[in-house]
Amino acid sequence: MTSVVRNASLALALIGNCAVNALVDAQARIVWCCMPRPDADPMFHALLDSANGMGPDGTMSVELDGMTQCSQAYEAGTAIVHTRMFDAQGAGIEVTDFAPRYINRGRMFRPAQLVRRVRPLAGHPRVRFVIRPRADWGATTPTQTRGSNHLRFVTAGWTLRLNTNAPLSYLMEETWFTLHEPVSLLLGPDESLDGGIEETARLFEEETQSHWRHWTSRLALPLEWQDAVIRAAITLKLCQFEETGAIIAAVTTSIPEAPNSQRNWDYRYCWLRDAFFVVRALNSLSEIGTMEDYLRWLQDVIRSNPGHVQPLYGVGLEASLPERLVSVPAGYRGMGPVRVGNQAFEHFQHDVYGNIVLGAAQAFHDHRLLRRGDADDFHRLEHIGEQAWQLHEQPDAGMWELRTRARVHTSSSLMCWAACDRLMKIARALGLTERQELWAQRADTIREKILRLSWNEQRGAFTESFGGQDLDASVLLMCEIGFIDPHDPRFVSTVEAMERSLCDGPFMRRYEAPDDFGPPETAFNVCTFWRIDALARIGREDEARAIFEAMLARRNHVGLLSEDLSPATGELWGNFPQTYSMVGIINCAMRLSKPWDSLV
Repeated sequence: MTSVVRNASLALALIGNCAVNALVDAQARIVWCCMPRPDADPMFHALLDSANGMGPDGTMSVELDGMTQCSQAYEAGTAIVHTRMFDAQGAGIEVTDFAPRYINRGRMFRPAQLVRRVRPLAGHPRVRFVIRPRADWGATTPTQTRGSNHLRFVTAGWTLRLNTNAPLSYLMEETWFTLHEPVSLLLGPDESLDGGIEETARLFEEETQSHWRHWTSRLALPLEWQDAVIRAAITLKLCQFEETGAIIAAVTTSIPEAPNSQRNWDYRYCWLRDAFFVVRALNSLSEIGTMEDYLRWLQDVIRSNPGHVQPLYGVGLEASLPERLVSVPAGYRGMGPVRVGNQAFEHFQHDVYGNIVLGAAQAFHDHRLLRRGDADDFHRLEHIGEQAWQLHEQPDAGMWELRTRARVHTSSSLMCWAACDRLMKIARALGLTERQELWAQRADTIREKILRLSWNEQRGAFTESFGGQDLDASVLLMCEIGFIDPHDPRFVSTVEAMERSLCDGPFMRRYEAPDDFGPPETAFNVCTFWRIDALARIGREDEARAIFEAMLARRNHVGLLSEDLSPATGELWGNFPQTYSMVGIINCAMRLSKPWDSLV
């Protein structure tokens, strides 16, 4: 088991089952978990109440008396994490954490439940269990009651049951005791188990292990960096709320993008932009199940919103996500505020129309799908395309969701072009010649405007807005979505200009112009991955590989990335784990890897 914790910041492992998620720190403390949905009030919130380190409230932990060393790693190819702890005398324990997920009776079994198994490894370890769920963002302590083999935690809004074969008295009083044999704890709905506790926990672990290994075995992996890609793929899958198909941008809220920056946002919702990139990354690995589930959700978005479409929705298609500040807890490392909801649901971000069409387009071309797109689906998508056409040169908040500044953002117009271009290709696949010609004309018109109005001769680059002066990393998507030839001198010049202006060594910031909070302080991880992709496309592959390796080295001890990082310290910042960042790992590995036939 690996033991090196490369980043003290956000040294967390993600467990989940596409219904619930939890974050486990390197000392086996569950410090973040929302139930029964990823956007719910957290029952474990200590991650956001950590001004003086992680306290016991809002955690579920196992402590080893006199612990001197610990190590943590995922079980290969799974979402099961093992943490081992030892004291100075060599006595040790292993803590296994996961959420059950496997096929049972012909359908996916994924209860809103966490399973923790603890077993002695050596000697006579003395342990203590601390289980302190909280409600109302940490403000309310549940009432605790005792059953024959369970504890119940009761609030006005929910009741949790902890089924366990550990001594209940020791759990209730948080008493130190010697662990002689394995114990299991199953925390979830207030329901009795069908079988014995240890028997059920063992079954859940074995079946969950088998499920993930089977899922992983079917991925079409690159030759190089396979472990990194597998971990990224599992992480992206865990960010899907499978009940509806929505894909959340991150598991957390309010982890600041930079120290004391106030850039604290709630990412526990489905951004259509982020979800498209997740689906495309998993598709590149031949994992289409996520896309099929997401398309169910996306089709409901389209049917419910024939006109204006928001940039994001709740996982249950909630349109209203009002943003508010929570006074308790104080914030990640004391750096509040803690926000719930996201004002961006009120924004006009015109790239959303392109992201919808891009996300849905494969359904019309992929013969593996159980339900392929048809003419009716195409005509519904045309309503989205009409919005893209009407808005392609209108000011908006842009993909970075600027709150006080509207411009005709190049990236928004670019995605409007993508909507028209993909509709043209869908019409061609369906044999709809007149519609093909219409969307081709519109795509050509938008393309000509972007090339003319976003190019700045003085900067030698495509800029962030029509007629603008400032650089923005999102322009690198021009190449990724097929808008421009990577060897076009204007694109090559743009990459070089951005390297001079936006890069701190290998790492890239989002943009150079100050926003509502001043200039960006940290590198935005997905922008660095966009740079890597661009470098590879324009022929600077050795540099691209070196930067990719630098990014992989900045992952935490179990291979996860947040939204941002500090180039100076290597610390991870921003919500975690960030789907955009994990997408970058997959995309760049697929772009840069040597082909399998190089082994022949």
